[in-house]
Amino acid sequence: MRNVYDVIKRPIISEKSTALAEVAGRYAFEVALQANKHEIREAVQQLFNVKVREVRTMVMHGKIKRTGRSEIKRSNWKKALVTLAEGQKIDFFQTK
Repeated sequence: MRNVYDVIKRPIISEKSTALAEVAGRYAFEVALQANKHEIREAVQQLFNVKVREVRTMVMHGKIKRTGRSEIKRSNWKKALVTLAEGQKIDFFQTK
């Protein structure tokens, strides 16, 4: 297995993902393109000490952006939606 920090790049914190986490207990992460569901599950469980119930992945295709007269395509990236077991929670902004 790869290093957990190689599998999970960053959490996706947006208005939509925050609402999804509060209502359904689902958290969104940007993960490596080569990572599979088993690696993502193990990485989240190790990093946040939670029990993962389900992992769904999708490849987000890079957008085409214009810079002057030329067009540049951004890289594709993989998003993972991780559903936690009942009563589990991840707090990205811990306050003491």
